[in-house]
Amino acid sequence: MAVALALLGAFVLVEASQLKMTSLGGGPGPGVFPVALGVILLGIGARLAPAALRERTEFGHLRRVAVLIGALAAYAALLDRLGFVITTSATIVFLLVAFNPRRRLWLAALGLAGSVGSYALFSSFLKVQLPPPTNLLFALVGCLVGTAIGVLPGIGPVSGVAILLPVIFASRVDPTSGMIMLAAVYYGSQYGGSTTSILINTPGESSSVMTCLDGYAMAKKGRAGPALAMAAIASFVAGTLAVLGLMLLAPPLTEFALGFGPHENAALMVLGLTTLTRLAGKSVLKALLMAAFGLLLGTVGIDSMSGTPRFTFGSGALLNGFDFAVVAIGLFAFAELLSNAEESLDRPVIRTKLRDLWPTAADWLAVRWTLLRATVIGFLIGTLPGAGATVASFMAYAIEKRVSKHPELFGTGVIEGVAAPEAANNSATGGAMVPLLTLGLPSSATAAILLGAINIFGYRPGPLLAIEHPDFFWGVVASMYIGNVMLLILNLPLVGVWASILRIPYGILLPFIVLFTLIGTYAINNDIFDIWVMVAFGVLGWIMRKFDYPAAPVVLALVLGPQLETNFRRALTISQGDYTSFLVHPIAATLLVLAVLSLVWPILVRLVRGRPTEVPIAVEEA
Repeated sequence: MAVALALLGAFVLVEASQLKMTSLGGGPGPGVFPVALGVILLGIGARLAPAALRERTEFGHLRRVAVLIGALAAYAALLDRLGFVITTSATIVFLLVAFNPRRRLWLAALGLAGSVGSYALFSSFLKVQLPPPTNLLFALVGCLVGTAIGVLPGIGPVSGVAILLPVIFASRVDPTSGMIMLAAVYYGSQYGGSTTSILINTPGESSSVMTCLDGYAMAKKGRAGPALAMAAIASFVAGTLAVLGLMLLAPPLTEFALGFGPHENAALMVLGLTTLTRLAGKSVLKALLMAAFGLLLGTVGIDSMSGTPRFTFGSGALLNGFDFAVVAIGLFAFAELLSNAEESLDRPVIRTKLRDLWPTAADWLAVRWTLLRATVIGFLIGTLPGAGATVASFMAYAIEKRVSKHPELFGTGVIEGVAAPEAANNSATGGAMVPLLTLGLPSSATAAILLGAINIFGYRPGPLLAIEHPDFFWGVVASMYIGNVMLLILNLPLVGVWASILRIPYGILLPFIVLFTLIGTYAINNDIFDIWVMVAFGVLGWIMRKFDYPAAPVVLALVLGPQLETNFRRALTISQGDYTSFLVHPIAATLLVLAVLSLVWPILVRLVRGRPTEVPIAVEEA
């Protein structure tokens, strides 16, 4: 992987050398940014190459992986010739039969029915202007879908939002309604992730890992009901308080950011990239390499400032660059499907009785301060670029264990061990909306996709969003409060329904997840080329996982890259090519210093202590 990226860096240097290095105004030309990225890719790739050549990794059931890749490649090749219904039906039926050798007849009928149903959705729902629906309906649907995504292991909020974004956009709904639904999917998935953690000791997504420790232990003691109820209640309390925090912080932060110019905006995006990159994998160099790769992807297409085509190689399909939603679906959703296909498709069947759902008085007494502590911790961590729900849940659990009078009981089934991580990961989603809506700065991979959604809807993320589009801004904020109420009402009585979903064999679920992945990808631009791109990035994402290369920096850099380059070049054009002008602007200089410290400080600490710099750190993909 490192060798390939080093070779890519060398290739970029050769290609970028043919572009202009200066503009008419004295600032950097369209070739400067690609050259810098080529140097980074070549340098870091060469640094990691010796270790990469010695690295070995294990692979699972490669036959299923090959079947899945081949099926989607055949789908892309035949879609234009055979049409949607025939190609989709054949693909889904083939995958159902291939992954489920038994019961082939009824599975074939199921696949055919699902394909025809998807065609009805595709042709009627996606291509017809919908009447203006109420935002409450979209919040409700988003909460249900988000909870289901959180319940199903192997999907997660990143994949779910990435798949649904093009479907929502293609349906041409009101931007506010669409964003409300995507936000509901985001925080709804945090609710759903606790169900699998408690019932089968398998986190629905990464932020629910800590819930497994005490939640599953409670389930084994026959207290699955109180554990699930406390998870839902903790999520509601934390989510509601996080919305209040968002409402309090958004106005002053927006007013402060209104004074930002190109220098400050560029520095802010550098800070966002470095902090998320620092927390996005086990190796700083690998994360930086992925961020540089994502920035390089953002340069493909026509340069917005000079109109010069870059890295299109004569292809008209690349003139508009890579669509971030297609890349995100590939790197997260399809790569996750390949990873699941590589592993065993057998999932444990749940036989847990959910009796005595409501927590006892002793439970309430035990968590009275836990909920408040975890909410504050989660919200503050959620506002930090690069932290997110997973880091928040780990931190809240660790602090709760430290302040507890009986820390030795954590992991054996104490109610605080469920309340703390669930409150933290839900308040972190509210905290993540603060920099996203006010500064246009995503703090996680899911937030980066939401940032791209705001761009797709035609709005400019940042401090002007609340001023120019108050209905959109405050509509999303208000929907988060209502969505938390909906989730509390839905999750308690529907616990049995969510548990029953987990009884469906994964070999049956996987082809239908593939179906929605294909629909979501094709719906973006109605272009078969996007399916090829999705498959290619899916295979790349699967390989990246095998060699521990994080995907989050790629998506974040792809979203922020064009804005970063534009602001960077504008700043230098204003200063007539003076790079030291960034140091003259106090806010920009401060942000750049923080960006450097976010990368250098942990390394210096490890060096002083005499330990290796490549240490495992928290992974945050959500």
